Amino acid sequence: MEIWDLYNERRELTGLDHIRGDTIPDGYYHLVVHVWIRNSKSEYLISQRSADRPMHPLKWECVGGSVLKGEDSLSGALRETKEEVGLSLLPNNGKLVCSTIGRVVNGIRFSDIVDVWSFDYDGEVDLRSATTKEVAKTIWMNKAAIKELFDNGELVDTLGYFFDLENV
Repeated sequence: MEIWDLYNERRELTGLDHIRGDTIPDGYYHLVVHVWIRNSKSEYLISQRSADRPMHPLKWECVGGSVLKGEDSLSGALRETKEEVGLSLLPNNGKLVCSTIGRVVNGIRFSDIVDVWSFDYDGEVDLRSATTKEVAKTIWMNKAAIKELFDNGELVDTLGYFFDLENV
């Protein structure tokens, strides 16, 4: 069972806990991180979701997920990265690019606060170091190739904002 902290619209902790899968009450939000990992060739680490994932199986995405109770955004980003792709990123190599509260994507309202992180990383990726089996494989791609995935419906559709960001 995964437990999240709930926040208000001012991003303040409310002291309420939330169990993943339950409906989030109106006016409350949970914290989510998206982690875009970039190498020195301006390529981004993209991961393919495992076939057994309940949502978006075999679609491509950046690292990301829900921040757990008691974690802050950066801690959640680092944990998700280790879990999904086995990388132990250095906190100082990351920067918070943007944050959105209560976003609407394709007409669907999400009760989340999405923090988008950018990390610089040059090195190998070995999924055997991942602590979950959420990811089937990874690949480094430039922004144009990622856009092609998106246009072909192969990238998780909630990541379309990526192409509007200049500082990732």
